[in-house]
Amino acid sequence: MGERRALPGGAAGDGASGPASRAPRVQSIDRAFAILEALGDGPLGVSEIARRVGLPKSSTARILGALRDQKAVEQMADGKYHVGPRLRRLARGLQPAQRLVTVARPFLVELAETSGETAMIGLPDGHHTLFIEQVEARHEIRIRDWTGARVPMHQTAGGQVLLTSLDDVELAAYVAEGLEQATLATITDRNVLRVRLRTVVEAGYAWVAGEAHEGVTSVAAGVADESGRLVCCLSLHGPSFRFPPAGQKAAIGRMISEAATRMSAVLRGES
Repeated sequence: MGERRALPGGAAGDGASGPASRAPRVQSIDRAFAILEALGDGPLGVSEIARRVGLPKSSTARILGALRDQKAVEQMADGKYHVGPRLRRLARGLQPAQRLVTVARPFLVELAETSGETAMIGLPDGHHTLFIEQVEARHEIRIRDWTGARVPMHQTAGGQVLLTSLDDVELAAYVAEGLEQATLATITDRNVLRVRLRTVVEAGYAWVAGEAHEGVTSVAAGVADESGRLVCCLSLHGPSFRFPPAGQKAAIGRMISEAATRMSAVLRGES
């Protein structure tokens, strides 16, 4: 029997385009990555890049132009190209995120095994929560894979936890953008959100039911680094018809709060 999911992902198709129509784009991506890999050795001119990747100089120049438009490469005064600011920003973000995934993994496994539901780690990404790792539930019916998904902070348990780390000015800037509504249960009133965040601080964890996706309930707690700043959140997500089990809401909240506290201690080098 195939796996059944409470929240199926979007369709994989792309309209009428078939494999043949996609092939040129895939080839362009391959060539672009080959050029970026060549630039990993340092600044190079068009002719040298073309020689290294085995492309005509005209094709190389065209791809470099497209990459430059996206700030993936930069052209120096001497005409040579090097890796651009957009890729440098991405590279700076990868190392901390990978470290967090490495540290979080055993906690995610423990939470998933203990609760039977899907465990995730999410990071603040602007005004969104970015989910970067997931350990699946043991049940046949489960939520979809959220790895790589960005969700407005006020819509998820993890995001609400992360919002508690904002000061008054930062929170005001967040709500000033408007509280986007995903479902009928999404908080769209700034005063209601402030009350919710006070509740999260008092409890040490957040519960959200159907505020990002109908039929999905989640609980989350924040993980702090050595400075005390919340750098990520651990969360559990499951179909609302079974999660949380009757009478277990407070116990599960304490469980994920304790896991987040232990992960915080690891980040601070205390264990």
